[in-house]
Amino acid sequence: MDIEARIKRRQRRDGHPHLIQDYESLSPVAHIDEPADRGPFLERLLDHFDPIFDGNLPPNAYVYGPRGSGKSAVVTALFTHLDRLPSEARAVIQTSTRAQTPTSPAFVYVDARQTASEFAFYHAILDALIDESVPEHGIGTDRLRTRLDDRLTGSQAGVVIAVDHVGEPRSIGDGDLVDRFAGLPSNVSWLAIGRDDPDETDLTGYTAASIHVDRYQRQMLVDVLMTRASLGLSQQALDHSLARSIAEWAEGNAHDALTVLFVATDHASAAGRARLSEEDVERAIDEMPRPCISLGVVLALPANRQAVLRALVDISPEDRSSVTATTAAISESSAVDLSEGTVKRFLYEMAEAGIVDRVQSEERHEQGRPPSRVVPRFPPTAFRRLYDLRQ
Repeated sequence: MDIEARIKRRQRRDGHPHLIQDYESLSPVAHIDEPADRGPFLERLLDHFDPIFDGNLPPNAYVYGPRGSGKSAVVTALFTHLDRLPSEARAVIQTSTRAQTPTSPAFVYVDARQTASEFAFYHAILDALIDESVPEHGIGTDRLRTRLDDRLTGSQAGVVIAVDHVGEPRSIGDGDLVDRFAGLPSNVSWLAIGRDDPDETDLTGYTAASIHVDRYQRQMLVDVLMTRASLGLSQQALDHSLARSIAEWAEGNAHDALTVLFVATDHASAAGRARLSEEDVERAIDEMPRPCISLGVVLALPANRQAVLRALVDISPEDRSSVTATTAAISESSAVDLSEGTVKRFLYEMAEAGIVDRVQSEERHEQGRPPSRVVPRFPPTAFRRLYDLRQ
C-alpha cells in the first residue's frame, strides 16, 4: 500500500471502529495500482513492450484469457505506469555520434463496453491525449476523427492503444475494431484484449503476438482477496480461512471472488460487525448467480437501463411473478421516469443480452405458457451498492 493511502485511512478515523475503510479498493469493477500475483503475465507484457525503451513502437498484439483472470487489472496498471515515462528522467543512450534520449509513446486505455459506437471510440482516445475537454455534443464523428488524426500525426513518438473487452455483447466486434484502426495514422500500435482463443478471432490476422493469461490458482486468488481487504477494510477484518473459502468457490475467477468479498462486507457492515463472518460469506455466495455476468457490463449500460435494474433489485418477489407485473412495479418506482412499454422493451433487450433471465414460473395455467419471472444475472447487493455510490 502506498503512503497516501495509509494517510487517508488514518484521516477517516473518528474514534469508532469502521469495517469499511475504502469502498473503491473493494469494488470488483475497480483496479488497483499494483495487482497481486500476476508477475509472469506482467513480464510477458513487458517483453512485448520492450521496443518502447529504445524509442520504437511495439507491434500489435492480442491478450486473451478467461473472465476474471486479471487481464484488465494488469493492463490498466501497466499502462498507467508506462504513460508516465515521457515526463520522467530516462537513461541516455550513447551512439557513435551523439547522446540521445529516446521518447516514449503515449498510452491510452479504452473500454470497448463503453465505447462501442465509432464516435465514443474516437472521443475516448482523443480525450485521453489532449488536456482540454472534448465536446460530447455539437460535433460529428467525421470532425472528431479529423481532430484525432491531426493529434496523432503531430505525435513524434506515437501512441499505443489498449482496447479491452473486445468481442463481448454490446461491445466492439473484431472487424469493426480492425477497420477503426486501419483508418488511423501509422504511428499507432494497438493491444486488443478479449476472451476468445487466437484461432477463434480475426484479430490475430493483424497482430504479431498473442499473449495468454491463465485463471488464478487458488493461493494466488487468496492473495488477491487479502490485498484488497488490506486496502479497503479495517485490520484483520478478513480471516485467511474465509479468503480460502471464497477462492475455492470462485475457481480462479477474480471478478466473482471479489464480488463475494464485496457483498459479504456489505452484509457485515449492515450488521455492525468489525469483522467478516462465515455467515456473511455464505450469504454472499448464495446471492451469486451461476453463471454471473460481469458487473462491469451492467455498469456500462446506458443510465436509463441501469435505473430500470436499480428498481428491479428492490421490488418484492411477488412483483416479479411475471414480466408484466415486473414492468408495472418498475414503472411505479420514483427512480424511473419511463413508460411501461419502454420498461418492458428494456427488460426484453437485457434478457437477450444475458443481463437478466426470464425464468419460467412454476404456476400452471389452463391456456397459454406459464408466465416468466425476471431474475438478475448479477448479485443485487453488489449492483445496488455500486450504483448508489456513483450517484
